[in-house]
Amino acid sequence: MQNAAPLLTAVIMAGGRGERFWPKSRTDCPKQFLSLTDDGETLLQKTMKRVGGLVPQERVYVVTNAEYMPLVREQLPALPAENLLAEPEARNTAPCIALAAAVIAKRWGDAVMLTLPADHLIRHEALCADALGRAASAAAESDAMLTIGITPVYPETGYGYIAFSRAEGMPPGIYRVDSFKEKPDADTAREYVESGSYLWNSGMFVWRASVYLEALRQYLPRAYEIACRLRDACDTPEFDAVLHEEFPKMPKISVDFGILEKSQQLYTIPGSFGWDDVGSWPSLRRVAKTDTNGNYRSGDILTIGTKNCVIAGGRKLIAAVGLEHTVIVDTDDVLLVCDADAAQNIKKVTDILNEQGRGELL
Repeated sequence: MQNAAPLLTAVIMAGGRGERFWPKSRTDCPKQFLSLTDDGETLLQKTMKRVGGLVPQERVYVVTNAEYMPLVREQLPALPAENLLAEPEARNTAPCIALAAAVIAKRWGDAVMLTLPADHLIRHEALCADALGRAASAAAESDAMLTIGITPVYPETGYGYIAFSRAEGMPPGIYRVDSFKEKPDADTAREYVESGSYLWNSGMFVWRASVYLEALRQYLPRAYEIACRLRDACDTPEFDAVLHEEFPKMPKISVDFGILEKSQQLYTIPGSFGWDDVGSWPSLRRVAKTDTNGNYRSGDILTIGTKNCVIAGGRKLIAAVGLEHTVIVDTDDVLLVCDADAAQNIKKVTDILNEQGRGELL
């Protein structure tokens, strides 16, 4: 048990590809670097503002792919250069967090890590900050690994779910995670929501650096060995060489599959603060301003008898007549038109284009 006030750090994971937001989201400028709301802020900038209210900037770290470093520097010019951590290649979230934990352990000791994706939207930031703060306090005083769960408001089939129950010996409002559930079908999602015993998995995590490294030792020992080498090399002239040599040897696995599903000390704090992972084009109708007919419109858009659509224009006028539940996205080289209910299949389009060797469209 720790009695001192927690030293907080924050880790923003900004290396995703955002393929379900194609064709606006591209490999050279994925979703987290786009502005999807009227205020002009990108998702990354919103995430930085989110953690900035809790953690001083010198203890905020952004982990991204090497190719996105210029975008991060452009969008977060005040971020200390040494706090921008570049993965030599994408290895999924467990290695991403391991890199951050290694650096934080070297620089800040056994600090609490608030770990967040860069590409989510939250409507009620103060409530989110409260949940993160309570999780940080619990992490500072125990060896718990905590995730922020989201109280589901409808039976979403595009999210993973967390089964939870009462936790002995933990403060009020903190629950034990019993299991993770993969993205369910519609009937199962409805059962989850009606039961009141499930939360959406937000992908926001809180733990101490030593707790994460110990979890690596238990469940991903190869990743632990590499993380220790990175920690020892941090802030030495050898760090870049060690990073480029060792990081690609990390197992390519998510933190959910690699660690959390195996952990016996995993807890959750339910939250209800207007969270959305903005995982597909139709989600913009939930998180952004719509017209009186429920249409999300961006660009030069004319609609007649059109309802509940997402229309994102490019350089030309888009006129939509008599459409419902349709996604239209126009860019200089791609026009996407799809039924809103099929938007989760947009990734299949990018997979096919990749197989065809049409990388210039990705």
